[in-house]
Amino acid sequence: MSVNNNLTRAQFDEVMVPNYAPSAVIPVRGEGSRVWDQEGKEFIDFAGGIAVNCLGHCHPALTAALAEQGNKLWHLSNVMTNEPALELATKLVDATFADKVYFANSGAEANEAALKLARRYALDKFGAEKDQIVAFDKAFHGRTFFTVSVGGQAAYSDGFGPKPQSITHIPFNDISALEATISDKTCAIMLEPLQGEGGIIDADPEFLRAVRALADKHNALVIFDEVQTGVGRLGELYAYMRTEVVPDILTTAKALGGGFPIAAMLTTNEIATHLKIGTHGSTYGGNPLACAIGNAVLDVVNTPEVLEGVKKREQLLRDGLNAINEKHNVFSEVRGQGLLIGGVMNDAYQGRAKDFLVAAVGEGLMTLVAGANVIRFTPSLVIPEADIAEGLARFERAVAKVVAG
Repeated sequence: MSVNNNLTRAQFDEVMVPNYAPSAVIPVRGEGSRVWDQEGKEFIDFAGGIAVNCLGHCHPALTAALAEQGNKLWHLSNVMTNEPALELATKLVDATFADKVYFANSGAEANEAALKLARRYALDKFGAEKDQIVAFDKAFHGRTFFTVSVGGQAAYSDGFGPKPQSITHIPFNDISALEATISDKTCAIMLEPLQGEGGIIDADPEFLRAVRALADKHNALVIFDEVQTGVGRLGELYAYMRTEVVPDILTTAKALGGGFPIAAMLTTNEIATHLKIGTHGSTYGGNPLACAIGNAVLDVVNTPEVLEGVKKREQLLRDGLNAINEKHNVFSEVRGQGLLIGGVMNDAYQGRAKDFLVAAVGEGLMTLVAGANVIRFTPSLVIPEADIAEGLARFERAVAKVVAG
């Protein structure tokens, strides 16, 4: 495989807007759960493109779907529908609570659609006063101005002028705060069933039951942001399936395309009627290429073999991280579900999650952080057990180096 060594990390600073600070490593090829850079160095991928590459790199079912559709039809716009979009929407409806699907390109766009739908539904049914959105501290829902304002991290939304109004943030998992906040003016409660960017924080079952009950009491909708937890990440097709709660609206993206940009908003017939013709849209939403790949992803992931395999791999990863921690004492806990796992820095290593990430890259392992105090692991759902073992060995070497100073 040819590599263009004239393209360097330094050129990023010359030609790219400086809102990112990428690593010095420039990957050029991936296969399964392994990636190679320009120099030929191999990495094991425990990051998965931030929970996107659910079947690893260049999975044969996905590359075949891309090649086949790439020789058929690329784009139409939503003036017309297309076969891959109809097929994928049908699969999503058949597999979930939903009756209707709206396609977009990213999690932020799916969440934007969900929030607009919730506001429109409330306006149509109850009037203009019912516009409050209840959201949660440390949540993350995307980078559009609406979604970043609903997300509970002010550092992402400050500095861009007046924010969208009627959004209230309260502590996650706090039932009393929710009871004190929700009212008949609330149109929606939006949450992640497991907060990803916020630090791998799981929703308590009792809290989720309270969300559903209070929303019903006040005629508010429940929106589950499953952009990161969806498509098998927690060992069920969607995380709500692990709970007693069924949302009114669900958003999904990231793993839905296995690395190809696609997202969807799922909802019921009754709620969907309020997005009438012209009220919302997307140029690329429902693109035939994206939907063809999404179909291939669902065909592979939504099987007992893969979903049960997630739970087995979770245990291997969790046991390995706990064993490393017993030797080096860097985590206060290892938390999360499925293959969305976080190692939480203990008091001695507060604010140093990135140090472990950098050290891991040096040992040939790609990981993530979730804030300054959590190392995040989101590998492929089908990562070979041998790659888990080797990745953990590399991570232990990285941990040892950080601990040794």
